[in-house]
Amino acid sequence: MKVAIIGTGYVGLPTGAGLASLGHEVCCIDCDRDKVERLRAGQVPLFEAGLEDLLREGVASGKLRFTDSMSEGVRGAKIVLLAVGTPENPETGEANLDYLFAATKEMLPHIEKSTIVAIKSTVPVGTGDRVESVLPGNEVVSLPEFLREGYALQDFFHPDRIIVGAQDESAYAVIRELYAPMRPIPLILRVSRRSSETIKYASNAFLAVKIHYINEMADFCGKVGANINEVAQGMGLDSRIGSSFLKPGPGYGGSCFPKDTKAIEYMGRRAGVELSLIRAAIAGNQKRSKNIAQRILKRVEDETSPRIAIWGLAFKAGTDDVRESPAIGIVQHLLCHPGVTVVVHDPKALNNARSILGDRVIYDREMYNTVQQANILIILTEWPQFSTADWGKIKRLMKGKVVFDFRHIINPADIYDNGLIYTGI
Repeated sequence: MKVAIIGTGYVGLPTGAGLASLGHEVCCIDCDRDKVERLRAGQVPLFEAGLEDLLREGVASGKLRFTDSMSEGVRGAKIVLLAVGTPENPETGEANLDYLFAATKEMLPHIEKSTIVAIKSTVPVGTGDRVESVLPGNEVVSLPEFLREGYALQDFFHPDRIIVGAQDESAYAVIRELYAPMRPIPLILRVSRRSSETIKYASNAFLAVKIHYINEMADFCGKVGANINEVAQGMGLDSRIGSSFLKPGPGYGGSCFPKDTKAIEYMGRRAGVELSLIRAAIAGNQKRSKNIAQRILKRVEDETSPRIAIWGLAFKAGTDDVRESPAIGIVQHLLCHPGVTVVVHDPKALNNARSILGDRVIYDREMYNTVQQANILIILTEWPQFSTADWGKIKRLMKGKVVFDFRHIINPADIYDNGLIYTGI
């Protein structure tokens, strides 16, 4: 099948490379000509495990192409996937659909009437109706993405489910054909288009609420003397609750949860529905970075010009994405304190972090360098190499002794055995 994908970001690229590996003829479209040239040369502008190799295989086989020409990209396509960004409006919290409708209007003169248009971007409920009004004669389908950053290819090839919001049976048949080469064939749930648009928001908002809940429970456990890890384990054994997303940490971040919770809360207000749980999760998550920064500063309040080492800036392991990263927010709060020096390390996200933090921190690509003469070490992203660090070496390099593990990835015994002090949530 000939497939066109508009957008070459964290959704478009894994989806394009994955579909090409299934045997489809895929053309990815992006208005950034320099980016297109880099992609043609096999240079991936983002980090996602396995993506670079799969992309190069697709290009070499001729199944995967890149272009900045809309007419070239959508010509003859049986289906066009819209995978452009829908960023948050900072004033209202609603999703900004400028990129989506710019792409829709640009494709209008070039798209064939038989081509199916599938919206993979996360969009407000009712957006499919609006896109269909711009493209009269084309069937518009909601095909939300559920790719986790860091696991995008795994999720593409082994999805929990594929949600299809299709009004027409023939459009639904095209989506089934698109995923037919997968083995095993994934579960495909057909719903109405508005239900499909809602499922994406409802899923992300529920997970964000679950994260906020376990973080509040962690704070409660700290006050009453309970162990949050034991509490989470006991809760997770209840089949009605499950163990996923019950790990306390610095809060949720990334390109989805923060903006999607705000977007559905905005939609609720517009619809006259009070989404109080979601609103509480948003407010609590926004406060968490400041609260954690205050905890860190309290541990070094007796130090003159304290030096704070930070391991991890990406919002989670497996990605270089720092959008809405709790780690970035914590660092920004730390920098508001006079006399503090912050030294940071992340295996993949330093360049992206620099675009936000500028020269206010010291960057180091070698994780042990960051702890030299540090008064305290803070772990904010769950990269696996942090859990296997040489703690004896760290003890020799550090000026202080405290290791603050906000991701619960370190065995406390390893810390204590090397003369350091372990602190978790």
